[in-house]
Amino acid sequence: LGKCLLSPIVLAAYAYNRSLSELGPGGRTEGEPGVLCQLFAFLMAFFGLAPTLLLLAMALECWLSLGHPYFYRRHLTRRLGATLGPAAGGLCALFCALPLLGFGVPMQYCPGTWCFIRMAGGGPRQLGFPVLYASLMGLLVLAIGACNVSSMRHLYDMARRQPRRGAPAATAPRMEELDHLVLLGLMTVLFTICSLPLIIRAYMGAFAADFNENADLSALRFLSVNSIVDPWVFIIFRTSVFRMFVRRVCRRLN
Repeated sequence: LGKCLLSPIVLAAYAYNRSLSELGPGGRTEGEPGVLCQLFAFLMAFFGLAPTLLLLAMALECWLSLGHPYFYRRHLTRRLGATLGPAAGGLCALFCALPLLGFGVPMQYCPGTWCFIRMAGGGPRQLGFPVLYASLMGLLVLAIGACNVSSMRHLYDMARRQPRRGAPAATAPRMEELDHLVLLGLMTVLFTICSLPLIIRAYMGAFAADFNENADLSALRFLSVNSIVDPWVFIIFRTSVFRMFVRRVCRRLN
């Protein structure tokens, strides 16, 4: 959804050879980014935070189902799961709308085809939101990493408890747990690597006054790479051919 909403705006800016502020209606005051730029900044912030919050919900669900199955069975229902998505989206939308209300400043970045929250320069009112945004993202990354590492430990323990020889029926569950372990580990590493640059850039801009648009653009590209590559990693690693490859590698290592 984020790619479908944001990509046409960028393509239109390149097609007309104009910046986002020039492409849409102008701001209310001189020097203020245009309405389209402000919308772009809101969508960038929203689609950076909302999927991360949903990933945390998925990581918690995985951790509870593996580590605390009785609590999971008793308290986590389909109705609760169905309400988590809209609730997470609503909270993220309210939080990311704060720059539109004056807490934080949307800014057009070079080469004029993308906008985000200003991460360097300005006073506490302008820099408070990016620091809060980066802190929230950092906490979510830590929580997701902790949940996934705990889930991986439970999967590893489950795989070790399965008999290695003399019980062919136990081989399939054991290998399935190892498949999930590899998939979860790769997705955790990929998510962490792609999320950290934006968090680091926000803190450097706020506290070290490091205004570097190229570095900010690279950080946003890393964040975008996660949402593009992550689904493909999940699709590829869930195929039967790749799972057979992983099983052969594990057998050779054993």
